[in-house]
Amino acid sequence: MNDIRRIMVVAADIKHSGKSVRMGVSLAERYDAALVVLHVEHDPFGEDGWNLPFLSVEEEYKALLKEEKKNLAEVIRSESVRGLPVKEMIRKGEPIGVIRKVVEEEKIDLLLLPAHEEGRFEHLLYGNINSAIIRRMPCSILLVKQETGA
Repeated sequence: MNDIRRIMVVAADIKHSGKSVRMGVSLAERYDAALVVLHVEHDPFGEDGWNLPFLSVEEEYKALLKEEKKNLAEVIRSESVRGLPVKEMIRKGEPIGVIRKVVEEEKIDLLLLPAHEEGRFEHLLYGNINSAIIRRMPCSILLVKQETGA
């Protein structure tokens, strides 16, 4: 693992990403690596997504994204206070393409993904993202098991 210089954590939401961010911080400190935390905003209701008349679901989804970005920023801020510089990136688009692009741009050596069981709604919106990411990334990937029953 001596060749790990740049680590990226994909943080979809704080419920499933908090442990991944903490693990990314720990690994970055241990290996003196740069740390990037990426949050991808995917709008399944936008131009490339659905064209369905479910305004209440769309508004609920946008409110959820806003809350998750705020919670994630707090986690990152608390880790930065400990002295580790954390580069936070928020990008919009289709998650797999955005993640791959950032991995290439930032020359990421190790990608951390939260490993959790997707709920039906999440699977409907995103599909099985981790499997697709694993097949398409040019770097090593570490799946971080999340606590269950929370």
